[in-house]
Amino acid sequence: MQELISDLPNWIDILLKGLIQTLQMVIPSTIFAYIMGLPLGILITITKPDGIKSKPVFNSILGWVINMMRSIPFIILLVALIPTTKQVMGTSIGTKSMIFPLFIGLSPFVARMVETSLEEVDAGLIEASRAMGATTLQLVTKVIIPEAIPSLIRGFSISMITIIGYSALAGTVGGGGLGDIAIMYGYRRYQTNVMIYTIVILVLVVQIIQSTFNLIARKIDKRNK
Repeated sequence: MQELISDLPNWIDILLKGLIQTLQMVIPSTIFAYIMGLPLGILITITKPDGIKSKPVFNSILGWVINMMRSIPFIILLVALIPTTKQVMGTSIGTKSMIFPLFIGLSPFVARMVETSLEEVDAGLIEASRAMGATTLQLVTKVIIPEAIPSLIRGFSISMITIIGYSALAGTVGGGGLGDIAIMYGYRRYQTNVMIYTIVILVLVVQIIQSTFNLIARKIDKRNK
């Protein structure tokens, strides 16, 4: 333990750079994943057989596509998307290039997280709003989403934590970040101390994200007032 602490100053700059690169991948990827995943989650929820805009065939097809995307291991998806990533991002190597495969890989996960959150909304509240003449758009924007916001916020934190795990895998193809540092030094050069440093940093980042978003969700949850 004493050796780990005494050697830490020698790695501060490298670890800090890796942390910044990880956040540069995680934050925009999570945002883009929600831009794609939120509408998908809404669609798959409202088009269910018992949904407010029932379309069973469309729902089955959409559900199949989402499940198919979720079933692909991220490392395989990452490699398969290299040509597309190069076309979209201009390069397939480096931190910037990883944003595209990360958000593609996370989007179906986000869609299912959103679906779970929306299904927690009280069905009686939805029916009451429908009885008062609310349109589908009004039900979604003024009833379902506002009621589901605390759950959606918690889902956002889970999604961000998931993409941190994905970003670590990005290090295997030159994506940078803490995962790249762990592989380069901890695995290939057998420097166990660097592996431990990266693990500790990732655990702290995950704890901060989880605690922060849980606090925000509790603050705005009407059930706690």
